[in-house]
Amino acid sequence: MSEQNITAEQRRLNANALKEVPLEKWGPYLGERQWGTVREDYSANGDAWNYFTHEQSRSRVYRWGEDGIAGICDMHQNLCFAIALWNGKDAILKERLFGLTNIEGNHGEDVKELYYYLDNTPTHSYMHYLYKYPQAAFPYEQLVEVNGSLPKTAPEFELLNTGIFNDNDYFDVNIRYAKNNSEDICIEITIINHGNNTSPIVVLPTLWFRNRWLFGDTDEKPLLKKQSPLPTAGVVKATHERLGSYFLYHQLTAETLMTENETNTQKVFGYANTSPLVKDAFHDAIVYEQSDLQQLLQDKERGTKYSPVYRLNIPAGESQTVVLRLSKDELQQPFDAGFHTTFSERKKEADEFYDKLLSKNASTDDAIIQRQAFAGLLWSKQFYQYDIERWLNGDAHNIHPPEERKHGRNAGWEHLKIADVLSMPDKWEYPWFAAWDLCFHCIPLAMVDPVFAKNQLILLCREWYMSPTAQVPAYEWNFSDVNPPIQAWAALQVYRLEKEIHGTTDIAFLKRIFQKLMLNFTWWANREDANSNNVFTGGFLGLDNIGVIDRNSLPPGTFLEQVDATAWMGMYALNMMEMALEIAQTDITYEDVVTKFYEHFVLIAGSLNEALWDEDEQFFYDSLHTEDGSSIKLKVRSLVGLSVLFGAGIITNEALQKLPDFKKRMNYIKQYRLQNNLFLPSEQVSEKGDILLSLSHKERLSQLLGVMLDENEFLSPGGIRALSKYHQQHPFHLQFNHTDFSIGYVPGESDNGMFGGNSNWRGPVWMPLNFLLVQTLRQRHFFYGENLQLPYPTGSGNMASLQQIADGLAERIISIFQVNSNGMRPVNGDESWFYQRPENKDLILFYEYYHGDTARGVGASHQTGWSSLVAALLRNR
Repeated sequence: MSEQNITAEQRRLNANALKEVPLEKWGPYLGERQWGTVREDYSANGDAWNYFTHEQSRSRVYRWGEDGIAGICDMHQNLCFAIALWNGKDAILKERLFGLTNIEGNHGEDVKELYYYLDNTPTHSYMHYLYKYPQAAFPYEQLVEVNGSLPKTAPEFELLNTGIFNDNDYFDVNIRYAKNNSEDICIEITIINHGNNTSPIVVLPTLWFRNRWLFGDTDEKPLLKKQSPLPTAGVVKATHERLGSYFLYHQLTAETLMTENETNTQKVFGYANTSPLVKDAFHDAIVYEQSDLQQLLQDKERGTKYSPVYRLNIPAGESQTVVLRLSKDELQQPFDAGFHTTFSERKKEADEFYDKLLSKNASTDDAIIQRQAFAGLLWSKQFYQYDIERWLNGDAHNIHPPEERKHGRNAGWEHLKIADVLSMPDKWEYPWFAAWDLCFHCIPLAMVDPVFAKNQLILLCREWYMSPTAQVPAYEWNFSDVNPPIQAWAALQVYRLEKEIHGTTDIAFLKRIFQKLMLNFTWWANREDANSNNVFTGGFLGLDNIGVIDRNSLPPGTFLEQVDATAWMGMYALNMMEMALEIAQTDITYEDVVTKFYEHFVLIAGSLNEALWDEDEQFFYDSLHTEDGSSIKLKVRSLVGLSVLFGAGIITNEALQKLPDFKKRMNYIKQYRLQNNLFLPSEQVSEKGDILLSLSHKERLSQLLGVMLDENEFLSPGGIRALSKYHQQHPFHLQFNHTDFSIGYVPGESDNGMFGGNSNWRGPVWMPLNFLLVQTLRQRHFFYGENLQLPYPTGSGNMASLQQIADGLAERIISIFQVNSNGMRPVNGDESWFYQRPENKDLILFYEYYHGDTARGVGASHQTGWSSLVAALLRNR
């Protein structure tokens, strides 16, 4: 790409790519929920939700991180900035997002706020966040009480269901950030009154230091100190031993508050504070209007938490703006004309950057969907710190954990010592990394910032993440759980996307991650193959309640041979083979491992097809092996059986000709298996001599797709369901271990409490696996072409190639978010009335999963992690 065609944002990315850690110093790295997390839990029984509650969060110092609304922080989370609000009626200052705990919700934990990630660039040069704040008292108690009274068969009771937004009596709080440079950030808070009357609102843009001194992590306590005001701005100086000095400039106001980021021990633990200058002092001063405290905070010149206070009265239909600037520089005119120009310039540069990623066929609505998908993905970067050894043993002179925890959750992960910026599934419901989620995040990330995507994949394989036995940590709630091993697939996708979009071929990245994944593959092969027959177990595998029984809690003496575990391992072997094949083109020493993983793939494919295929029903099913040596086929038609489709890879003829030893060995294996009547994985050869390897041969592919594309089974308006609709009328029943188990089609929220009951794989559409299905159909079409056509949908008589089917599936997935002929987006479901209002029509939420019949959003409402894959689908239209 010529220099003149490189956008300003791409130049900034190119500069970051040269850094040891390819990150901007400042970004949206502040969490949205630190309370209720495992890392803040120091209880004896591991009850994270009740050990550190939302009620305590405003008064109690966190150990491992911070949270806030629309916040930013430096990459090590020393200094934080976020907004706080008060409408004059709430019982508490709105400093963080509210939601239900796992116990309070009828479908598990759930954020109960309306907020939207509207824009963000990879270097965070321009960011836009929208929070909708009711003008009436926030219905905290109603949300808890109603949800607590609902059965699991009822949908969640959401904020819009309370009626608080019915008359448009709310504020739009728009927070925008625009950088002059990496250490000079312009901040604009614009509040629009959509109500019918002039309404008051108090705005507290808050700057504070994370409390690390309490735990012995700093030699010198940091300091916020008021400076002499400028003619147009108040000034506070922030000094930190590691970060250096920064200045917060803020629009002049008569009221400023200063306190300390220290626990209110009286409120939390029942013993007297040594000082009234505590974490929640702003709350008491503003909400309770304690005049003595207000004066004390107003007079205080030094501290670790600071906010100017803006008491606004905004007429109906009008707006008011507050401006601030966080900068390394000492400025005399922080809000000159250049300050306001910065926002328009960065917005224009963001438009130029994203316009290059749009498909030529994209509509204006498609552009809005893709832009907000990227925005949510980038806003969901979060600084994440968790030192298991210190967490288990406690901190000197401070937190002393109970002895029980040394034998409880994550006790075997003492090596894990994390302090990194990571891509989160979302920052409220899942404010911690998840290994397989992150792999999917890296696909759209590679479209905009491939260096960061590569860095993320490598991080999880580094020695401070990966266990000494080479297990990749799953997620905070239980690092020892196993997620689908898709790191090799993700690495290949990122490598290819960078090559295709950015013109860069990074063999060094492939080599680096390949070496780590070799160890992890061996861990899987040794640990999860219970019968030593290349048919794998694995348990949870990220699919939560997909099975008829809890796959993580089988009785002693029994084990489950899983189609998905075996298919994932087949896919893993194939991806490792493809990776080695690519590397071997320039480094012949990798030829032997090409052969190694080809052999693994052949053995796994053979075992899978021989042990778990049901010829009568033309589907793959798990097999439960009991203590007496018998086995039971679990005839549940789900994504478990369809996961076999993911295992496909390509050996190009050009690559093959450069590896004569591998070619010889491959031909020998093929002949041997044919002569001994053993299953041979599909080997379709293109006109150019390229070879397609897959876990399912052409006949079984057609049989599986016939079931998958049936609208009475898997095919839904929004994509492929996780469980066949067949089970709506025909639930599967199992009598086992003196217990009756059953599973039926549930298109929306989960109707059971397995794995907390906060997600459901028993019928809804899940974006990541649908993305894999679209991708694998397109790959196979390259080989089968027009020679393989199937009815789409099944029984329709409309014959389609695999490419046409893949495109059709992609369009169904994209249509979840598009405005339809009724002027509504299916994702909004029963809340469409709110999103048809003019100010809301372009606002889009990206959910954890989507209803199997209506495509409305279900589960976590801001999981733009893997749901941002829609941005990749839009690019390939």
